[in-house]
Amino acid sequence: MTLPDRAGLRTEQRNPRSMRLDTLTVEECVALINEEDATVPAAVARAAPALSAFIHDAVRALRAGGRLIYIGAGTSGRLGVLDAAECPPTFQTDPNTVVAIIAGGDSALRTSSESKEDDPHAPGAELDAININERDILLGVAAGGTTPYVRAAIAHAKSRGARAGILACTPIDPPPGADHTIIIETGPEVLTGSTRMKAGTATKLALNTISTTCMVQLGKAHENLMVDLRATNDKLRDRAARIITELTGAPRAAALELLDRAGNDVKTAVVMRARDTDATRARALLDRHRGVLRDALDDGAQRQQQQ
Repeated sequence: MTLPDRAGLRTEQRNPRSMRLDTLTVEECVALINEEDATVPAAVARAAPALSAFIHDAVRALRAGGRLIYIGAGTSGRLGVLDAAECPPTFQTDPNTVVAIIAGGDSALRTSSESKEDDPHAPGAELDAININERDILLGVAAGGTTPYVRAAIAHAKSRGARAGILACTPIDPPPGADHTIIIETGPEVLTGSTRMKAGTATKLALNTISTTCMVQLGKAHENLMVDLRATNDKLRDRAARIITELTGAPRAAALELLDRAGNDVKTAVVMRARDTDATRARALLDRHRGVLRDALDDGAQRQQQQ
């Protein structure tokens, strides 16, 4: 097998601004890395149209009962796992709604298993194990865009009828059949080829944007408040009470009591207070509007006016 030459990838090239990296003082090194990091948001902004197109597709998939699936290797895979893991506590999603697969499995989160990224056969079995299908959308995450594991995953997802795209940090030829190609061109790294740096930061920003925007579109935020959080510890219970107070004017003690009566569900508690009803009726009103708090409150107000 011929060893691929990746010298043409921008993420593998030398950064002219850091050619004397090993001679810099601590302060100079910190300043240089910070200056390079500051270029990342602009790179993400240039990819906004491609990100938006993917998100539109992802929202359609999620509304139809499909899943958003991230797949990657190394740093890219770990970032996908992180983003997926944050969705249940932040948005009270089912853990199977946003799913992440990393080459080498969960052990690769702590122990490097970079050789797994060269295996184009592994992702097919892993995707079939979660029964990927035509309702799902998959995003392959690969800083250099050439990872055999990721590109094979996209081809396999397409063979199962799923939508699929790739997120890379250098211009690439997209995998055959890819529905979306998101390029966040971050340029050469301060430490040549270390894509855990600018490319990793760009990937984290992009995945934050994808998952958060999807969840907002699905009604899991009200105004800019995290109304679908799961109050599973003291910090989140405190935040939940403050959200209820913010939206209803209820004193803190009353907000905490509402939260208890609502089974720690913020939306239910808000509807209970705003519409002076019990938890069962509040949940029914929310269910009628697919969990969108704004629509449930508007509906409740109209019903009260009609009475």
